[in-house]
Amino acid sequence: MFKHIKDYFEKQILNAQEDVPENRPEELATAALLIEVMIVDGNLAEQELASISRTLQTLLNLSAEDVGDLVALSQAEVDQATSLYEFTSLINQHFDLNQKMDLMTSMWRVAFADGHLDKHEENIIRKVSELIHLRHGEYIKCKLAAKSVSDSE
Repeated sequence: MFKHIKDYFEKQILNAQEDVPENRPEELATAALLIEVMIVDGNLAEQELASISRTLQTLLNLSAEDVGDLVALSQAEVDQATSLYEFTSLINQHFDLNQKMDLMTSMWRVAFADGHLDKHEENIIRKVSELIHLRHGEYIKCKLAAKSVSDSE
């Protein structure tokens, strides 16, 4: 699945942005991981879609149309095997601890957006946390930060 997302990103988004560096692998990785949290439970809630759209538009400066295309592509590929390592290795290369925690908090926000934390969402977030070398306390801190935001909305 991630190969299709990567190809789409490179052809449709990165090449279309003139003032953006050509190679932004860590941003691609961020988008792919957030999308994976959204689609992993097989239930695309409007709240999750809105959360990921806001995050991707803000974080990557994408248009709503680009985010929609990326989500549609991901949905079509959800049943295929995935490899998180390809993307988490990019996160490890390019992100410091604070950026990793921001990513983790964003992943939790997507998971909490529909008011229901699915076991598949929690599982993928835990795997990513381990792969980006966050300590358990940092993982919990991100979860609590995201939960407090979702509770106040």
